[in-house]
Amino acid sequence: MSVDRIANARLRDRVVSAEAAAALIQPGETVAMSGFTGSGYPKAVPVALAQRIEAVHAQGMPFQISLMTGASTAPELDGALAKADGIAMRMPFQSDPDARNRINEGKLDYIDIHLSHVAQHVWFGFYGEIDTAVIEVSAIREDGSLVPSTSVGNNKTWLDLAKKVIVEVNEWQPAGVDGMHDIYYGTALPPHRKPIPLVHANDRIGETALRCDPDKIVAVVRTNGPDRNSPFSPIDTTSEQIAQYLIEFLKHEVAKGRLPANLLPLQSGVGNIPNAVLAGLAKSGFRDLSAFTEVIQDGMLDLLRDGVLSYASCTGFALSPQANETFKEHIDFYRERIIMRTQEISNHPELVRRLGCIGMNGMIEADLYGNVNSTHVMGSRIMNGIGGSGDFARNGFLSAFLSPSTAKNGSISAIVPMVSHVDHTEHDVSVIVTEQGLADLRGLTPRKRARVVIDNCAHPDFRDQLNDYFDRASRESYGKHTPHLLPEALSWHQRWLDTGTMKA
Repeated sequence: MSVDRIANARLRDRVVSAEAAAALIQPGETVAMSGFTGSGYPKAVPVALAQRIEAVHAQGMPFQISLMTGASTAPELDGALAKADGIAMRMPFQSDPDARNRINEGKLDYIDIHLSHVAQHVWFGFYGEIDTAVIEVSAIREDGSLVPSTSVGNNKTWLDLAKKVIVEVNEWQPAGVDGMHDIYYGTALPPHRKPIPLVHANDRIGETALRCDPDKIVAVVRTNGPDRNSPFSPIDTTSEQIAQYLIEFLKHEVAKGRLPANLLPLQSGVGNIPNAVLAGLAKSGFRDLSAFTEVIQDGMLDLLRDGVLSYASCTGFALSPQANETFKEHIDFYRERIIMRTQEISNHPELVRRLGCIGMNGMIEADLYGNVNSTHVMGSRIMNGIGGSGDFARNGFLSAFLSPSTAKNGSISAIVPMVSHVDHTEHDVSVIVTEQGLADLRGLTPRKRARVVIDNCAHPDFRDQLNDYFDRASRESYGKHTPHLLPEALSWHQRWLDTGTMKA
């Protein structure tokens, strides 16, 4: 006989439909929802809210909310509310195409900030009060504490600060996730902060469930729906080449004595290239690795299962359907090796620096001097957001940015004279890798970085153009420390907008 996931009798009496719960959210509210990279987001209330918003709009009346989450969510949340024109402001990260289009059309305000900043900025009062929190959990314990599901994100902050709380209890989520979480309640506001007592990536410093004042919980909704489990594309040759360059570099660093044989805690962004790096690590001979990262995707589950990775700390999952089934089937195994933390801990700069993390993240483009754009196409169209890459790039032991050398069938170069938008300055970038090679920028002056980037990372179709620009800039620029020809520095991007190619 199945066990009721709602063990607290008082909260069991507050079970309502998703429609009844959505009716408690009013126009103009700031609503904070759970969810991080397609895991642990509420499945039913956002859809019901979107339907309600559409009905109100059909009557000619306005209805929008300001929406905060941990990171990206799914079509049932960002997509449904964006299609209903129900979002006035969104933060801090999104990946939904409908939401992205509205942002780039200027119809939806979007605040893109470092993920480590979200909780503290909300505590500081920078974004006003939180009216309602909508949080998915896997269970409610008898004492009323809430067992998170497959992400933690900013849920602790949302529950602490929201005036009212709606809880979704999702029975699709494995009950065995109970005990995997580590919710730290020792943070404080300045000037009362104390050092966070975490010195190893697998240290447990908190509790296994979330606290919430039961008087604030106005509704509980039962759900049974899957996370956004998107399959990854097969690893292609380009991704394999990028991965191999990075792995050879890590081996070189071990041989030089700058890294231990089991490296340092790994942080990896989400996508095919990071997955290729993780797959390459499995074949490379590395063992006893660790991870202190935001997201666990398929490759890290494989490394844990194969014994290459001893343990991993994260705040959420991004798994394919097949990997999710493996996770559920072997939940007892993974619960001993995975720790899920709040977002303010998983991305905390103090901890990233203390642990000496190795950051591996994607980029849209890099320029000759090592500045990286990871968020905007042609300088103005947002893709997803900076996410947590900046937390690890600035504070980690090493920061590597990875990308194919070209995009759009070779019409765009990922290596440009000047990036059209700066997310990670040259001061925060250690290594740039494309399928053409790896540029180690550490200890190099700007002009030396330029030659290394062109020679090692630029596609041959654009290498002569880059060398020509740099040679002329070195002769003619106003200053010679970081040579630029300002009228030409962004001309590559304008050429693509005008003609469909960056090629001269």
